[in-house]
Amino acid sequence: MDASVMEKLLRCASYSTLHTPKLTSTHNFEFGNPNMHMKWRTRKNNNALVVNASDGGGGGGGGEVDTAVVEKDKPKVLPPRFQVLQGSPMPFGATAQEDGVNFAIYSRNATSATLCLMTPSDLPEKRVTEQIPLDQLTNKTGDVWHVFLKGDFTNMLYGYKFSGEFCPEEGHYYDSSRILLDPYAKAVLSREEFGVLGADDDCWSQMACKIPSNHEFDWEGDLPLSFAQRDLVIYEMHVRGFTRHESSKTESPGTYLGVVDKLDHLKELGVNCIELMPCHEFNELEYFSYNPVLGDYRLNYWGYSTINYFSPMLRYASAGGRNGGLDAINEFKQLVKEAHKRGIEVLMDVVFNHTAEGNENGPILSFRGVDNSVFYMLAPKGEFYNYSGCGNTFNCNHPIVRQFIVDSLRYWVTDMHVDGFRFDLASIMTRGSSLFDAVNVYGNQVEDDLLTTGSPLTNPPLIDMISNDPILRGVKLIAEAWDCGGLYQVGVFPHWGIWSEWNGKYRDTVRQFIKGTDGFSGAFAECLCGSPNLYQEGGRKPWNSINFICAHDGFTLADLVMYNDKHNLANGEDNKDGESHNNSWNCGQEGEFVSISVKRLRKRQMRNFFLCLMVSQGVPMIHMGDEYGHTKGGNNNTYCHDNYMNYFQWDKKEESSSDFFRFCRLVTNFRHECEALGLNDFPTAERLQWHGHAPETPDWSETSRFVAFTMKDLVKGELYIAFNTSHLPVTITLPERPGYRWQPLVDTSKTAPFDFLSDDVPEREREVAMKQYAQFLDGNFPTQSMEGAQITILRSRGSC
Repeated sequence: MDASVMEKLLRCASYSTLHTPKLTSTHNFEFGNPNMHMKWRTRKNNNALVVNASDGGGGGGGGEVDTAVVEKDKPKVLPPRFQVLQGSPMPFGATAQEDGVNFAIYSRNATSATLCLMTPSDLPEKRVTEQIPLDQLTNKTGDVWHVFLKGDFTNMLYGYKFSGEFCPEEGHYYDSSRILLDPYAKAVLSREEFGVLGADDDCWSQMACKIPSNHEFDWEGDLPLSFAQRDLVIYEMHVRGFTRHESSKTESPGTYLGVVDKLDHLKELGVNCIELMPCHEFNELEYFSYNPVLGDYRLNYWGYSTINYFSPMLRYASAGGRNGGLDAINEFKQLVKEAHKRGIEVLMDVVFNHTAEGNENGPILSFRGVDNSVFYMLAPKGEFYNYSGCGNTFNCNHPIVRQFIVDSLRYWVTDMHVDGFRFDLASIMTRGSSLFDAVNVYGNQVEDDLLTTGSPLTNPPLIDMISNDPILRGVKLIAEAWDCGGLYQVGVFPHWGIWSEWNGKYRDTVRQFIKGTDGFSGAFAECLCGSPNLYQEGGRKPWNSINFICAHDGFTLADLVMYNDKHNLANGEDNKDGESHNNSWNCGQEGEFVSISVKRLRKRQMRNFFLCLMVSQGVPMIHMGDEYGHTKGGNNNTYCHDNYMNYFQWDKKEESSSDFFRFCRLVTNFRHECEALGLNDFPTAERLQWHGHAPETPDWSETSRFVAFTMKDLVKGELYIAFNTSHLPVTITLPERPGYRWQPLVDTSKTAPFDFLSDDVPEREREVAMKQYAQFLDGNFPTQSMEGAQITILRSRGSC
């Protein structure tokens, strides 16, 4: 064959190889030589293109010509992205190791499991980047599915798919089309901006879990502060609400870092412990709906509807989901570290009574799709028990679930350095699990055991585990000792000597007495002593009582003295939601716009409530914003408002800095200075003596609205504290103390700076105040004139 012809042939063959999608068996080509008719036959070969040329005519040199072999580039055979190995059933969750990541998840009733890996770009499309089916023989041990992967996990997220029976009547909700969250995931990624809908206006954007790495956070030697609980002053706060208002002027408003910027405010107030409202991952769009009253949208603002118990709320982080959620985790750690530097402990409000998956009509996100009949308390036909009032009840005392809860709590203590927990609706944690079986729980049958699902247990296994855990028994454990199923355990919550309780009875009694209701003087005296009627018999101490006047639920302190009735129309529920029995008093007129005299009385009552909280034995808790008189306009159930109602208003705090905030700051720090106001045990007659209008003659009658006592303090000397909650003035005779005279310190009937005669009061003004009291306090029989609705504190000083 002519060399030029062969060259053309090879060029054509090369073009065909590159541009023809499918090679045919025979091609006819006409070349420049009319005497030569060439047949080009090709056949596919994985390694080469074989070309045979033949002479189609009868001319010389006829027959087959030489065969040309054109080598093709071998296609690249990509190695598998991940090497799949058997893995280990422990620990649960995804665990980073030197050469890969181990995945382990419990599911007793699933018939198959698939590990789903996703990139951040595939996540919004609900598209799985790579699926790894788990083999029942090699990737399952008992009821635990597991696998070990080696490979490049950069920017990779994960979830699971489970197959099994979808039969709600039997408690199963398996759906292999759902990508589920690992209950043990350390970060959950989806939307990054708080309150903003996902793609296609989706309220429930697809979520996925962070694959952990071996990154180390620099704790700078941070260690637990381990304050004695009797010394705490707790401040309940909402992370977003604390700095979201524009007046906060923080670089990262509404975030963990925003809280860091304002920690010095808490230090100034005298707070040494913050209780963070829920910071576990939740979906604030859970209740998303238009609110025609305000013209905005209702959100799950408070966060009492958990999706995952290991992940911090990513949309409280300025970093959002950056770096696979690691930066958000580090922001939470930064908050804890900076709080500890300022001598402030950090408690978490945790919600183990229910999850965001709701009832049978709720979403399948994690627990329900992994093993619904294990994680939830179910009736015999699969119905959800609803002791939480939120659609489902976490099956807390099931062996798997209680271990899960303990693992979560340990993680937040050991990895995130928190100092303790407040357990929302904690009485649910004392109820028997689904299919409660004494043999399963205690190892033997209990005689006359008639316990059914949800029955209160005398020794709940979960509370037992937490109380005796070598890590958890050393942190603060606070129970909200009631639930929505009617179980009320204030004073009788199973405690093992270490659990404290939100003392709802303290709140109710103090509100009644301070507003001047008859019949509460004796009960009020118990509250001042740390509620021994509730805690002494069980071997507990005053510090087991967490005292509070206000919390996130209910009226703020300002609204408590402004409204007789709730005003919840803004919630869009026709004012049917929220507590109707608030034990509040509006001081004569309802609402914000009232006479000057009513406003003065309200400020006095606010001082009365705050001072009462700080001179009571037990642990005081302040609600965010009460220190400057935050109002929510009489709305006592602001769970759905991401707006001014729930935002701490820093401009208002500044306006109050020389008035009510000053009073709160001075009273709180006075409590810290007084050894006698935070006793380790209930006060006895050696320290405390009760008085009435005359010394040592207390009046505990039904009509009494006056309570007074003296308390010996090893630092401040003897204190005389009197409460007149009648609307009428009284004149009282003070106890005689030869060689000493009583000096005024606090008088809630006066305005600043005379309400608290601290060292910062100018000398001239102090002299004026002292002269006003001198006519009563000088002489052999000192007296004190008290106005209605007044609390006074005097202290004894040497008369020389």
